[in-house]
Amino acid sequence: MAAYQAAMAGQEPAPQIGASRTKPGTVSAAVAGYMQSVAYLSLSRTTRATYRGVLERFRARHGDKSLSTLQRHDIERMLANRIDTPEAANMLLRMLRVLIAWAIAEGMQENDPTKGLKPISTKTDGFLVWEDNHIALYRARHALGTKARLALELLLGTGQRRSDVVRMGRQHVRNDTLSIKQQKTGVQVDIPVRPELQAAIDAMSVGDNLTFLITEYGKAFTAAGFGQWFRARCDEAGIGKRYAAHGLRKAAATEHANHGATAHELMSWFGWTTLK
Repeated sequence: MAAYQAAMAGQEPAPQIGASRTKPGTVSAAVAGYMQSVAYLSLSRTTRATYRGVLERFRARHGDKSLSTLQRHDIERMLANRIDTPEAANMLLRMLRVLIAWAIAEGMQENDPTKGLKPISTKTDGFLVWEDNHIALYRARHALGTKARLALELLLGTGQRRSDVVRMGRQHVRNDTLSIKQQKTGVQVDIPVRPELQAAIDAMSVGDNLTFLITEYGKAFTAAGFGQWFRARCDEAGIGKRYAAHGLRKAAATEHANHGATAHELMSWFGWTTLK
């Protein structure tokens, strides 16, 4: 807004700090250009944050190098150095493909050194689905009236991602229905408030806060901060490391399916846009 007001007043924009040190054709210039592109800015906020984190780390190590000198064997070496964390390696490969594709379209690059490179094979089921005994164990440790219990009931009762759960508040509930637009996809979901969730909301005073869940400083959680905080609450209840917040989204979907929900009903509740 400050930049907008300055422009309206006819003032020339101040140069970005470090802009004069960014040489054309370098990795730094490519990353900066991509993050100002329509392709990047049209992504959701959470996706942009993920992309930015990977690209900024890559720029911190290789920013002064010419992007055109990046060879296939360089990328293979980077992936090999991350063999113990295959998800991180594959994410780097994905981001390099995005960056180089943009650079080729902009005329900064002629060849794609990522062409033909395959992601590292990973055999994992991701976060495990919470079983009934895990939920019972957590509820036994965290009683109604605690923030930890409200967090569980929000995750399980709505089946939404943590990035949406941290934004939920009383303003989203009307006529026993919680309505919110998913941050990641922009899909609108309208979810009946189930008795377990309503009991947790009623037992937890949120005052004038705009979100049900707040930090110890009275602020809304970030998605990442909430994930770390919830992990600690799971540890207190003796829940294994692979049972995380997203596992409750899986558990909620599994419960609905086991009770006869159709594929399209699941899509409506959880905000999925395809049967896949």
